Amino acid sequence: MEPFEEEKQMTAEAVQEAAETVQEAEKAVQEAAEAVQEAEGAVQEAAEAVQETAEAAQNTEAADGEAQPEAEAAKEKEGGLLGDLMDLIESVVVSVFVVMLVFTFLVCTADVEGSSMEPTLLENNRLLVNRIDKHYKRGDILILDSDKARIPEPDGTIYEKKGLEKRIVKRLIAQGGQQIDIDFTEGIVRVDGEVLDEPYISAPTMRDIGGFTYPITIPEGYVFVMGDNRPVSNDSRSDMIGLVPVENIIGKVIIRISPLSDFGKVE
Repeated sequence: MEPFEEEKQMTAEAVQEAAETVQEAEKAVQEAAEAVQEAEGAVQEAAEAVQETAEAAQNTEAADGEAQPEAEAAKEKEGGLLGDLMDLIESVVVSVFVVMLVFTFLVCTADVEGSSMEPTLLENNRLLVNRIDKHYKRGDILILDSDKARIPEPDGTIYEKKGLEKRIVKRLIAQGGQQIDIDFTEGIVRVDGEVLDEPYISAPTMRDIGGFTYPITIPEGYVFVMGDNRPVSNDSRSDMIGLVPVENIIGKVIIRISPLSDFGKVE
């Protein structure tokens, strides 16, 4: 396998796991709903029992004056306990529903596979991804869909072809309207003429994968991304990925959640 094929990505297993998380949340909501129905049945049975107790007390001649207050006290106590139970069940249902919404629309998880983002991210790191923040800046680590490769033509059109057809994790280097130039002899990356300070890379950018002739100006609505492990990363330098449409950005990596020894913000 060629080195550039070693890719750090959100694996199919991670996608499946996210789907299973949503399914589990939906199942939990269903179970909670069934629990509510069972609790309602219990409330009805308890109410009937209280009613029977009250009627029995009323029919007892020897303790007619005392039975009624005792029945009312029992009814109040039963009602208080059932009320607390219903409040607890309602809280559980709401909590499960909120978790389901969060993992469906706000965040997701991603597992790292490969070495293209070393030393920042390592094999089997699990990441928490922000799906709603659409304000990206240079240096952000993104999860992207590389379903197709998109290469700009000299006339400004974008040529599309089959891509890696998987999700990948890369660092944002340049956005629409910015010019990027890479000196592969010196290993220097410039954006709008400014030499980038990249303390996160494993080695200088000296590997030309042949996707572009530099410098290039990134069209609006696209981003140029690279992995931190420049000698092996398959990224926007390659004609198998090229430029990535903004709408293909799944989200921004915010926290490494596994392993716990490395838990924390990812930069």
